[in-house]
Amino acid sequence: MEELAADPARLSALREHLANFSQIDRIAANIALCRVKPRELLGLKESLARLPQMAKLTESCHSGLLSGLSGLAGKLAPTCELIARAIHPDAPPLLREGGVMADGFDGELDRLRRVGSDGQSWLAQYQAQQVARTGIASLKVGYNKVFGYYLEVTHTHAQKVPPDFVRKQTLKNAERYITDELRRYESEVLTAQDRSLALEAHLFESVRAELAQAVPLLQAAAAAVAALDVLAGFAHLANARRWRRPSITQEPLLHIVAGRHPVLEEALGQKFVPNDVHCDADNRLLIITGPNMAGKSTYIRQTALLVLLAQTGSFIPAESATIGLADRIFARVGAADELAAGLSTFMVEMLEAANILNNATARSLVVLDELGRGTSTYDGLALAWAVSEHLALRLRCRSLFATHYHELTELEELIDGVANLNVAVREWADEVIFLHKIVGGSADRSYGVHVARLAGLPRDVLERARQILPKLQAHLAEGLDVPALAKKAATAQMNLFADPASRVARAIKDLDLDNLTPLAALDLLRKFKTQL
Repeated sequence: MEELAADPARLSALREHLANFSQIDRIAANIALCRVKPRELLGLKESLARLPQMAKLTESCHSGLLSGLSGLAGKLAPTCELIARAIHPDAPPLLREGGVMADGFDGELDRLRRVGSDGQSWLAQYQAQQVARTGIASLKVGYNKVFGYYLEVTHTHAQKVPPDFVRKQTLKNAERYITDELRRYESEVLTAQDRSLALEAHLFESVRAELAQAVPLLQAAAAAVAALDVLAGFAHLANARRWRRPSITQEPLLHIVAGRHPVLEEALGQKFVPNDVHCDADNRLLIITGPNMAGKSTYIRQTALLVLLAQTGSFIPAESATIGLADRIFARVGAADELAAGLSTFMVEMLEAANILNNATARSLVVLDELGRGTSTYDGLALAWAVSEHLALRLRCRSLFATHYHELTELEELIDGVANLNVAVREWADEVIFLHKIVGGSADRSYGVHVARLAGLPRDVLERARQILPKLQAHLAEGLDVPALAKKAATAQMNLFADPASRVARAIKDLDLDNLTPLAALDLLRKFKTQL
């Protein structure tokens, strides 16, 4: 690929050929299965005709993937010549329509086509011959649907009729005759089209059978062209989008400087924020926390994509990179269910997690996004914690885990090889600004209420969420009773539009303290307490 990227002129010429290339492997399969169509063979011929030019463009390349067409182009030349000689350049889509085989490919087929197309000229020539032979100037050749072709002679010239003329019909002023030659012509004309189609089918099948002998060569050419197409595409992207060549190593590490998402960068342009990735034996499990919508999922998916691109032989969107080969890439991202199979969202999530833990090795790359969020808080946190421990202590593979369970950040202090990352944000004037930059350390907030406001949730719902949030955080910190907290929250939920604290504050403000007795003050205090 690097050779193509370094020579834009050659790359452009190759891509022009590839843009008009047929799917040789599909056509070869249809040839082998006896269901290839005429126009597919024409497409195959056009593609094979390009092979020598493409081979010439790549013959000087050092890479075997690029120079693999050189030998195949010569071996497939007879196949290309056979199709050019056998198939008409304007062949119809289907064999049954006729006109598939080229003129001059078969003499009998050419004769049948002439019979069907040049009938009038033959009849005129035959009539002239019979006039000269008999001396009957008024003799003519005719045709009707009942009697077919005939020779008509008036009664005046009845004595001049040769003995080989067989009477077929008598009219008032003339006699109609038939000859063996005219009868043979009639038979050929009436059956010429059917015989032509049958002969074409036979000839086409013989050509297909001969082409079937070249199917292994066609498949080899298809594989070589496919590899060249992929490499040319990679080279074009590398030049157009400033991608860089990564260093590949056998060591289980992953160092990417200023990596970019190959798809989102194209959509966002200069707005996309590059990020580094450093994952090795000392930091093999990266716990990524941070706000919703800040870019955690983008970061881990981007990392998996860059590793995949590097291992397919492509340059990658990054300033520099050293990537250790991964035997497999495992991903647990998104949320989906399989209700038809009786699987909930959480069950699908656990099945995916089980597949990872049962099949990943120390050389694998694992990316996890929000594992354990489909069940209760404590169940989910316990599962996420246990999975993290298994990845760090048992599998010891390179892993990126994006989560809102901030409790998992404590693993950095408990297990060697675990490192915390978070997505940087800035708060200003009651606004949260997402910087989309991955930095070291852990986040302490997820800013979910802020994201809900951006989504357009009603103001009363947002205010109520802000009231509940500190209570829930205190509950998690102090280990309060969950059912009791839930009961309190349900009771308080009835007062969305009339905050008890606000009513008490207004009542206190309106008090006339100069005329308030101690007993009345005590009653008011008891009332306020009940309201609160």
